[in-house]
Amino acid sequence: MKLTMSLLAILLGTSSLLVAQEKYIVTIDLKTVVDDKVKVICAMPKVAMDEIEFRVPKIVPGTYSVYDFGRFFTDFKAFDVDGNELETEQLTDNRILIKKSKKLSFVSYWIEDTFDSDKNNFIFEPAGTNIEEGKNYVINTFGFVGYLQGQKDLLYELHVDYPKGMYGASSLDKVSTSDSSDVFLAANYFDLADSPIMYAEPDTTSFVVGGAEILISVYSPNRVLDPLFVKEQVEPTLEAQVKYLGELPVDRYAFIIYLFDRSPMSGKLGALEHSYSSFYSLPEIDPYRLGQVVRDVAAHEFFHILTPLNIHSEEIGNFDFINPKMSKHLWMYEGVTEYAAGLAQVKYGEMSLIDYLDVINDKISRSKEDFNDELPFTELSLHCLDSTKEEYGNVYQKGALIGMSLDIRLRELSDGAYGIQNLMSDLAKKYGKTHAFKDDELFDTITEMTYPEIREFFEKYVEGPTPIPYEDFLAKVGVLYKPAETKNELSLGHISFSVNDVDNRLIIHSIDQMNFFGQEMGYLEGDIIYKFDDVEIDIENYEEEFLAFNDRHEVGDKITAIVLRTDENGKQKKIKLKAEAMSVKVKTEPAISLIEESSEDQMALRKAWVNK
Repeated sequence: MKLTMSLLAILLGTSSLLVAQEKYIVTIDLKTVVDDKVKVICAMPKVAMDEIEFRVPKIVPGTYSVYDFGRFFTDFKAFDVDGNELETEQLTDNRILIKKSKKLSFVSYWIEDTFDSDKNNFIFEPAGTNIEEGKNYVINTFGFVGYLQGQKDLLYELHVDYPKGMYGASSLDKVSTSDSSDVFLAANYFDLADSPIMYAEPDTTSFVVGGAEILISVYSPNRVLDPLFVKEQVEPTLEAQVKYLGELPVDRYAFIIYLFDRSPMSGKLGALEHSYSSFYSLPEIDPYRLGQVVRDVAAHEFFHILTPLNIHSEEIGNFDFINPKMSKHLWMYEGVTEYAAGLAQVKYGEMSLIDYLDVINDKISRSKEDFNDELPFTELSLHCLDSTKEEYGNVYQKGALIGMSLDIRLRELSDGAYGIQNLMSDLAKKYGKTHAFKDDELFDTITEMTYPEIREFFEKYVEGPTPIPYEDFLAKVGVLYKPAETKNELSLGHISFSVNDVDNRLIIHSIDQMNFFGQEMGYLEGDIIYKFDDVEIDIENYEEEFLAFNDRHEVGDKITAIVLRTDENGKQKKIKLKAEAMSVKVKTEPAISLIEESSEDQMALRKAWVNK
């Protein structure tokens, strides 16, 4: 196939783009949508090899899932400077071999979006793409643009042509704009892939926090969510995070929010973090409920400006989009980020200490009930794409608790002067955006920066299988944690009660789950509990009496109750019931609270920990 020069000039905007340069010049045409697809043309840098691969990510940072984005690149063609088509060969979903590539001038292809795709392996929407003609275009750039093998470090110049009346929201450097065209620059493919763009009718607001310009852009098809309302929800949290960090390592940040008015294909909601932005896919629900969701998720995503932006391993810094190598430090990337998001809020007045303890309690419960608490966290991290994939959700539970426990241990060793807040700041200063640490050396580096005892902490609780004794760590800061436990208690029969409105007595409204003791007693639905264990029972005293029942009796004791039972003639009679006491296994809920008489050392350490 051969294209004429005049047609090339139309497609590329100018024939000067045909001259080989040391950068990529990409044009995405959102004005022309054909079969729910848009066309992309990319002028290529000079190639010195006879054959070269065009690559599209198999996976991108932050997703920890294999998505094979090349599945959505169709009708791929490569051309020389005269418009002659070059031979290509599809090697895998994500790799296309271009032959006689020394002649390569540009490539063209069509992009199918992922939001409404019928392909298997649904892509989580915050990592996906959307082409909704004339309404909304979600450009996660790794789903629209690829790179040549060995040349992903070159400059990208991205041209986006879009329908008039739309606005392109992104943290990417926008060097020029008109009413229907934007030009963005990215230093390399990683920076490009790290920068989502959303085009829609303008619905934005901006403000400054900690010297950084914050952009909020919302696409809400039914105008349910207003960006000014989002600002009201997230600004106090961001202010708390500025106090926590001291200064922000970014000069700009974009919250890009897409609301769906139907069930998403992935069946999930959430967000994906980037260095200078985060992209949200959420349902159009009541704005006040939605505001809480945005605030909670944004608190986590915004903290990723610290890690992995300024603290990352070589696996992240030189990310392999085709054959990714996972880092062993998800405890830090996601866990410490999740922990810091909550800690900043409680430490600087956006959350009460009691509410924060409830968050901790919930994370402990979920980490133990939903995941393998004895799986070494480094193993979870290294194999999160395959053998430990089902355990990944624990990075937000136990990962955060690792951060908490490490923080308390550091505060203890330093008499309150040094915690994880200080550690992350020092790591960011040591490495920064352009210097990566070696994955196997981070634990030793942190130990050198802090205390020898910290190496033992990592070996035991992060690299090893030992569950963290949360009750011991929390006790150091004057917090009492009682884990869930199973114990034997005398049974009341496992019957369900409601309250009789006439005399405030308890009435049995269900015996569906009644156990053997209840059967032996002979309870019936509709019975009113008049006396139990020789004590008259009503709404005022039933809890106290039922608790005392366990203290007064042992298994085998004779237990009596008197119920008011209505016979077939509608007459109410007192019926005496009796049976031998029996025990059942009961699982108690975990509980967390402040120790009422905390020592001075505990209170001082708590003050250093949460400023309370």
